Order: sequence, then C-alpha cells, then structure tokens
Amino acid sequence: MNDEDPQLLGRTATRRPDEVRDLLTLTQELADKELSPHTDDFEERGEFPREILRTLGRAGLLALPYPARHGGGGLSYEAYLTVLEILAKRWLAVAQSVNIHVLSCYPLAAHGTDEQRERWLHGMLGGEQIGANCISEPDAGSDISALSCAAHLDSDGRSYTVNGTKAWTSHAGHADYYNLFCRTASSGVRGISVLLTPDRTLGLQVQRPENKMGARSSPTAAVVLDQARVPADRLIGRDGKGFLIATGLFDRGRLGIAACAVGLASAAVDYAVAYTKTRRQFGRPVIDFQGVGFMLADMSTQVAAARALVRDAAQALDGHARDAVVTAAAARAKLFATDTAMRVTTDAVQALGAYGVVRDHPVERWMREAKLLQIIEGTNQIQRLVIARSL
Repeated sequence: MNDEDPQLLGRTATRRPDEVRDLLTLTQELADKELSPHTDDFEERGEFPREILRTLGRAGLLALPYPARHGGGGLSYEAYLTVLEILAKRWLAVAQSVNIHVLSCYPLAAHGTDEQRERWLHGMLGGEQIGANCISEPDAGSDISALSCAAHLDSDGRSYTVNGTKAWTSHAGHADYYNLFCRTASSGVRGISVLLTPDRTLGLQVQRPENKMGARSSPTAAVVLDQARVPADRLIGRDGKGFLIATGLFDRGRLGIAACAVGLASAAVDYAVAYTKTRRQFGRPVIDFQGVGFMLADMSTQVAAARALVRDAAQALDGHARDAVVTAAAARAKLFATDTAMRVTTDAVQALGAYGVVRDHPVERWMREAKLLQIIEGTNQIQRLVIARSL
C-alpha cells in the first residue's frame, strides 16, 4: 500500500504497562552507564558516537514506535517520546540521533509497499543501521515546495538520475541510507517524490560537516547529488507524493525535538537546584533566597507544562486524531518545549552566576544546545504560523 497505514506505525500501544516500565528502567540504566560518562569528551571532540548508537540499537531503542512483526518495539509514540526525554537528559546529541534514525524509517514503514518493507525495513529496524532524511536545500527549508533537487527517470524506466544539493542533513557521512526528497515533476508540492538511497550510491557526495555551536557530536553536512543513479524500485510511495510523506515526518520530527527539549530543560533544572542547595552566600544556601527560589519554581513549572503538551500531542497521534489536529498539537509542543528549554537553560546559567559561563559546568553547553532546538525541525516562527493557520 502507498497511503499511510496507522497499523504500520506503532500508533497504538501493544506493550503491557509493566513492559513499558521495564523498558524505561533499561533506558535509564543505559543513559547513566553508556551516555553520561562520555558526553563531555565526545562533544569536545565533535566525534560521532557510532558504537554507543549500536549499543542502543541492540537494546531495541532505534525501532521503538514500529510494529514487532517488522522488527520494531511495538511502542506507543507517547512511550517512545519518554525514552527520548530520558536520553536527552543525559546527552542531547544521542537522543537526536535516535530520533533521526526513527524518522528515517517512517517513509518506508508508512508509505512503502509490502514488498519494499519485506526487503528493507527489517534491516533498518534491526539496530545496526542508521538512516538520514535529505529534505532541506540551500534555498529551501520550511518551504518544501521550493525544492529544486531533480530526479529524472531514465528512458528504460529502471533508474532515476538525481542532481542537486541537500543541506543540513543530520547523520551525513555516517548514514547507511538516505531518504532523498527530490523533484520528479516540474513545480509545486505535487512534483516531489522520495527515493530510498543507499549510502554508497555513485554520485552521492557528503560535504564537510558544519561547525555547529552545540550538539557537535551529531554530524550535520550538505549532500551533493551529481548524476547519482538510484534504482526505480527505491521510489517510496507513489510518484509525486513526497509532500504527504514529509508532512508525517514533520509532525513526528517536531514531537521528537519537543521531547528532547523537555529532557534538556529537566537536566538544567536538576543541576541548578543541586548547585544552589550547596552554594552558600551570606551564611545560607543560595536556594533559600526568594529571588533564586522563585526562579527555580518557574523553571520547574515550565518544564512540567512542556512535558504535558508533548504527552497531549503524542496521545493525539496514538489515538488516530485527524491529521490537522496532530499537526497543530505537534507544533504547539515543539514551540513551547523548545522556548522553555531556552528560558530554563538561560536561567540555569544565571543561577550558577559566574560558574555558569565556564565549561566546568554543563549549563553553558545546554544553553547553546537549546538554541539549536528552537531552529531545527522548523523554526519556532514557523510553528506559530502552523498554529495560527489551524485556529
């Protein structure tokens, strides 16, 4: 089938509550053991933690919201987002990588044919591979109708020849496959299609990684397609239906970023509270001063509100709400959660005073990472536009 099938997306929970609790406990243990000890080192070097992702993959965390019959975890999106929050609280870039891979499985899982899923989906969900989505271009970000990367079907009908440049591709240079969103018709959203492209495709050239202000261990780079040839049987969904696939990706991507933002903000609150309990001024802990205590109270409240919005949106997705309802809910969650992460991490730096601006404490890195979250998966100005249009 080519149209989205909710039963293929893990949109309803198939795990018992005790199984979900066990999974969240396992995630917490992995986050404490495999992520926390390495975060600072990898971020300082800007090194991609490939082996750590393999460890998470073997634990099943790279396939959670997809059906067990295809090799997934059979988890609701609400539970999956809780896993992302736990990971992001320890290491944002790793949580982002998990989400990027999960999103890269969506086009095939939701819109591929049974034959395509049988050929490729098990491998994608198995834990050893990681994927990437190539959507943005140098002159096309949130406006997907402006994509210019072009794919032309060869005269024999057996392959596409692709030319163009994709920008801001996460996992570029490390992905085993790329979902290329490209133009197969002249103009508009109706002319966009998706090609599931192997990383070793001739003519696919990954450029130098961007030197980002945060989440440096998560690689982002441009991908150039120069006469790249992709077999025609790797067209996902019907020709010209790429915009429909992108819409589903945007909703899920925004929810993933929102969950990551909640995890990041939660870490900042915990750190600021712990610091202000031990830091003493004028003979008493700093947290006892009303100016600091009230600021921490606001931070905690904002995080709780953001988490509630994320769960509300996830429940809408799991409950098969209308697409327009899910889109607006995801936009609200992304907007509020990432704005909250920016406020909360900034306040955490303030709570630490001079110590907040030095790398001996992680709050300055969290503040830089929070800024990224306001931009990726659609800027928060775009989220406001989506919400306004839904009213």
